[in-house]
Amino acid sequence: MAHKNIFPCIFFSILFCVSFTVAQGARTFNIKSYGAIADGRIENRKAFLRAWMDACDQKEVSIVYIPKGVYMLGSVEFGGPCRGVTMFFMKGDLRAPRGAFLNVETWLGFRYVDNLILKGGGTLDGQGQSAWPFNQCHKNNNCQTLPISVKFDFVTNSRIKSIRSIHSKNAHFSFFGCTNINISNVELLAPDYSPNTDGIKMGSSSNIRISDSKISTGDDCIAILSDTSNIDISNVYCGPGHGISIGSLGKYTNEKNVNGVSVRKCTLNGTDNGIRIKSWESPISITASNFLFQDIFMYNVRNPIIIDQTYCPHPPCNRHTASHVQIRDVTYRNIFGTSSSEIAVSMQCSKKFPCKNIVMTDIKFGHHGTKKSLKSYCSYVNGRFFGRQYPPPCF
Repeated sequence: MAHKNIFPCIFFSILFCVSFTVAQGARTFNIKSYGAIADGRIENRKAFLRAWMDACDQKEVSIVYIPKGVYMLGSVEFGGPCRGVTMFFMKGDLRAPRGAFLNVETWLGFRYVDNLILKGGGTLDGQGQSAWPFNQCHKNNNCQTLPISVKFDFVTNSRIKSIRSIHSKNAHFSFFGCTNINISNVELLAPDYSPNTDGIKMGSSSNIRISDSKISTGDDCIAILSDTSNIDISNVYCGPGHGISIGSLGKYTNEKNVNGVSVRKCTLNGTDNGIRIKSWESPISITASNFLFQDIFMYNVRNPIIIDQTYCPHPPCNRHTASHVQIRDVTYRNIFGTSSSEIAVSMQCSKKFPCKNIVMTDIKFGHHGTKKSLKSYCSYVNGRFFGRQYPPPCF
């Protein structure tokens, strides 16, 4: 199965040229010149917005510069389109207000921006400890949501590098309608008991690369949702958390296909799941296809390899029909480590649309901390296997 090189060289050349140009000099808009105060207490929304608007209005490369210090910042949207390349350069740390802020969708939002660069080594502190007790979304679907730390909507040809996000109230980073995004050297941290704190979630997006990053959180490290294509994930450390997930899919009537996901050279440590594809039992018909999982090490993972087409996190669920999500062309290659449960490979596919062309090559797991035998469990799977297989394949 062929997997495309999803990032043309020209895209990386543009990013390199932009970084080089910035190093040579660009117009800088220092938030302190707009009245921002780095005491961690005074709200700085107006100063940040004025600096952003002036930078966004420049035809050439511009920099919104956040010097070292701790800046309190309420919910704010940095909107485009901008006239040139805009860098949001964080040397300092941003701190969200304490509290739940129920039904506020976003803490920081970037919307309709082309050629955005977010970097600098600073930290985003969502102060989620003050909000998690109010989160009921991990218990039921009819809930009031908490704000996502950083939401990127319709952002294109952009780069996020060397940013740290801690204690998000909800997800750390969310991408919707985005294209050509390079995410590298980010660190996203929340404790394992923090609800719905996905590291990176994306939908209706394409050409996203995530590399050389650490994600430790209370939900999916990375979640790939409807209408997403050409995703490349490499050298990512995940744990704790719920693993790297495609889905859930098949819940909403307007969903579209997911195609072309590559997960390579990653480590999952102490996660609930390893690599997972999940869909609801519903009549929503879409295809999830062309996935590659390769060179992945797992340590003490509860469900290392899992396809779950009976996904139902909040019972009772409608089980009157099988999942109509067609999963096909999925390759698992050189995946190894230890499982904390006896079932290391679980593939519960749809009885109406069985999984097609599942290929497994060189899969080897041991039981974490014991010599217990491991098992595979499969239903409605069509596929092939090659090389070492432990536990023994079930199709």
